[in-house]
Amino acid sequence: MITVLLADDENLIRDALAALLDLVDDLQVVGQAASGTEALAVAAKVRPDVAVLDLQMPGLDGIETARRLAAEQPECGLIIVTSHGRPGYLKAALAAGVRGFVPKTTRASVLAEVIRTVAAGGRYVDSDLAADAIAAGESPLSPREADVLELAAEGADAEEIAARSHLSLGTVRNYLSAATSKLGASNRHEAIQVARRHGWI
Repeated sequence: MITVLLADDENLIRDALAALLDLVDDLQVVGQAASGTEALAVAAKVRPDVAVLDLQMPGLDGIETARRLAAEQPECGLIIVTSHGRPGYLKAALAAGVRGFVPKTTRASVLAEVIRTVAAGGRYVDSDLAADAIAAGESPLSPREADVLELAAEGADAEEIAARSHLSLGTVRNYLSAATSKLGASNRHEAIQVARRHGWI
């Protein structure tokens, strides 16, 4: 029997998925969570064979949750299920130790097979998401440029970004200018859209 933890902040989706997986003879849902923080706490108690994590959750997102779970329970297989299949997210997930990456449009029977594959030590990445990731290439942004652009995406102005990231105002402006240029954008708002579309922020 493969034990499974489900983490998704949408209760209806999580409950429906749990009900569907419980119909599968060799799978047993042993824990559910509505956030990344809760998923870590539940995982510590139930020690699942596989954790199925939603990418977008309040607090800790699926990728950060996966990174922490991989450190705390390296024997636990990690799967991200997402409606945001952007290339940058796939690469970040794989770097965090995730071995399964599938869209939320995946049928329950396919997800069950992915869970079996990951539990056995294998990998499964949706073919369309993999093709998009290869086509998109690596992010041209440095980690600092990505951080500054992400703060700008949250609505912070240059002064606030400088204060929050402990950088000078001039350095923040340089990072924003460099990011905009590297992304071929005409302004920071367009740069944010490009970076988000590719999952780079």
